[in-house]
Amino acid sequence: MATEDKNRATAAAILPLVGGAANVSSIAHCMTRLRLGLHDRSLVQDEALKAVPAVMGVVEDDTYQIVLGPGTVARVTPEFEKLVEEGKASAPAPAAPSAPLSAEELAAQGAEMRAARKAKNATPFKLFLRRIANIFVPLIPALIGCGIIAGLNGLLVNLGWLTSVTPALAAMASGFMALIAVFVGYNTAKEFGGTPILGGAVAAIIVFPGVANIEAFGQKLSPGQGGVLGALGAAVLAVYVEKWCRRWVPEALDVLVTPTLTVLISGLVTIFGLMYVAGEVSTAIGTFADWLLSNGGAGAGLVLGGFFLPLVMLGLHQALIPIHTTLIEQQGYTVLLPILAMAGAGQVGAAIAVFFRLPRNESIRRTIKSALPAGFLGVGEPLIYGVSLPLGRPFITACVGGAFGGAFVGFFNQLGDAVGSTAIGPSGWALFPLLDGNHGLGSTIAIYAGGLLVGYLAGFVATYFFGFSKDLLAEFNVSQEPAASTVAATGPATVGAGPETPAKEPAGV
Repeated sequence: MATEDKNRATAAAILPLVGGAANVSSIAHCMTRLRLGLHDRSLVQDEALKAVPAVMGVVEDDTYQIVLGPGTVARVTPEFEKLVEEGKASAPAPAAPSAPLSAEELAAQGAEMRAARKAKNATPFKLFLRRIANIFVPLIPALIGCGIIAGLNGLLVNLGWLTSVTPALAAMASGFMALIAVFVGYNTAKEFGGTPILGGAVAAIIVFPGVANIEAFGQKLSPGQGGVLGALGAAVLAVYVEKWCRRWVPEALDVLVTPTLTVLISGLVTIFGLMYVAGEVSTAIGTFADWLLSNGGAGAGLVLGGFFLPLVMLGLHQALIPIHTTLIEQQGYTVLLPILAMAGAGQVGAAIAVFFRLPRNESIRRTIKSALPAGFLGVGEPLIYGVSLPLGRPFITACVGGAFGGAFVGFFNQLGDAVGSTAIGPSGWALFPLLDGNHGLGSTIAIYAGGLLVGYLAGFVATYFFGFSKDLLAEFNVSQEPAASTVAATGPATVGAGPETPAKEPAGV
């Protein structure tokens, strides 16, 4: 089957299981998940959806998220959008119901559906973090592409090869990072309800070379000072100024006055305040990250690697995105991501241990065999939601594996061998092309590979010896093949397909 036909077939299989085109209110995707806004959550057939071959799992948050994996989700989403458009266009006009619901009944039904979601996901802090993620996640593909080109260029420069090409590669790798503040400003204004191009215009002030001629707080400004944090603050300010103008400026003058005042007021505050303040904050972030790993070393790596997955479960990992981006702006790489990536190594090790501890459970073993390749490449959702999290204790022992891997990488950071990533997003083996450090690519790769190996081994050992109680083994180490109907309803098959309890699901990646 052609790839395009395969992606369309996947989309066609998913659509009826989420209630059809009429039930879909919004469509988006991130690195690994198809995110759907649904009118009626009760129309979704969870178990049938998890059984679709391309579906690795589902996550319920403010949107219904279907885990398809990197690459696949970017190809399936356009096909899904086409099918939804076709379905809505061909849908017959609804007949007038004989006994329509009253407005009060409809409102009560909608309120009941929203209440369950908001109770666990709509806290102000989580909503703020979700907005931050919406600003930075769209930038990840460019960060990855430019980061890989930067790594290739560095290798060619060190080898002295293709000297006529390396300047061009350097321009390709650096061009996006030089203007990343503009993209952050654009996305920020869009996310906070302003005019995106005005957010980009105000953020562009930060990277304009002419700011070097301006003094603020007794110091000359430098282009790029404040970086993405300054751009974020400048664009948010622009949104509020623009909204104020929309309320008070007469309509006849709005098209002239509102954009002018937005750029003027926000620009002045950015130049004479935000750039300096954000620059100090950005410097402090870089200094603290260096200090943490230089002094905390193995201990800092242990904590970061061990607690990263619980942070993901709570949706708090999104707060790290601007920190990673700031470090990449300042140092050319983020030293935090390789340590956090060890959490995935712990999951892989734990899954292998589960495979050996449950030799009779064909359902879980099939799930592990199909999910391990993605796990080695840093896509952890299938193993988390399909294996370790539903089992309970193996999720904890997987975190132990991540802690040991993080401690290994952190220890070498303390010795002076910084291991960093030139982009955010990839993990596991997929992070190798993006690695960079302060002591050559060879030692950087060796330390990161050593951390992965430690994470695999620690996750395996902790899970094999401490991941199962006698009751857990008795419950799950049984053959599931003869009782297919029972397995489909309860027990290990649920574990193999992914958890259904919303309380155990994170806000998304």
